Amino acid sequence: MLDAVRQFFQRIRNAAELSPVELDILESLAIIAMLVVVRWIVLYVVARQTTDARARYHWRKAVTYIAVAVGLFLVGGVWLAELSSLATFLGLATAGLAVALKDPVQNVAGWLFLIWRRPFVVGDRIEIGGRAGDVIDMRLFQFTLLEIGNWVEADQSTGRLVHVPNGRVFTEPVSNYTRGFPYIWNELRVMVTFESDWAAAKEILLGIATRHGAQLTKEAEQQVLAASRHFMIFYSTLAPTVYTSVAENGVRLTIRYLCEARRRRGTAQEIWEEVLRELGKREDIGFAYPTQRFYDNVREGKPGARAEAEPPV
Repeated sequence: MLDAVRQFFQRIRNAAELSPVELDILESLAIIAMLVVVRWIVLYVVARQTTDARARYHWRKAVTYIAVAVGLFLVGGVWLAELSSLATFLGLATAGLAVALKDPVQNVAGWLFLIWRRPFVVGDRIEIGGRAGDVIDMRLFQFTLLEIGNWVEADQSTGRLVHVPNGRVFTEPVSNYTRGFPYIWNELRVMVTFESDWAAAKEILLGIATRHGAQLTKEAEQQVLAASRHFMIFYSTLAPTVYTSVAENGVRLTIRYLCEARRRRGTAQEIWEEVLRELGKREDIGFAYPTQRFYDNVREGKPGARAEAEPPV
């Protein structure tokens, strides 16, 4: 194909009396124009055939990468003869650019790392350098997050786009919420008073957590088995549980359960609403909250732990 194109332009050169450099420029522009038209046609056909945004995005990226690679190959072939005499100059220029353009070169290296190792892909929810969000685009120098968190609670979207240089993957830890094991652990802390029947409250909370997490537990066991083929992921138990501890204001009962990364706020709301309904029915269980209380150990303390009353003056 390249030989046919060169013969075609050679005839144009003979007819128009163009110099070799002018002919090379004309050939390069023609190749670029041809690739742009082919890319546009392919993307037009894809857009007519599917309405899936994810499929169209992947097609657009794949066609663009292929077009750029083919363009570099064809245009490089056109200029290869002209550039062979400039090898020394290009070598020195490349070394200088590598120093002067350290960050862009690092970003390109980061892009190659993302393409090769795939620590995350478009659609994953990640956190890097204190910024969390859903990956919505990946380019040669940067990737883009649809931000979550920040001033918005419970991993909800803020609506802002955060553009992160690709080179950050070499210098910042990357946390992936959804890849490998698509669930996260969430905890809800319920505080009841010391006078409450905390054992009964714990039993109620465990029943609520189990009802909301039983189905996910079965699915998560299969996901852990699949993930263990690639990562050293193992859990002794995936079932919801409730832990007991003591705080200043009362007995703290912590519900720990699995949920999908993007449903943390929704599942927490469902569980909290049921907790409020069920504990609200009990006369022997009360929620604890910061209050001020005067405690008379002489009258209210346990019989074996009471202080002795002071004799009247």
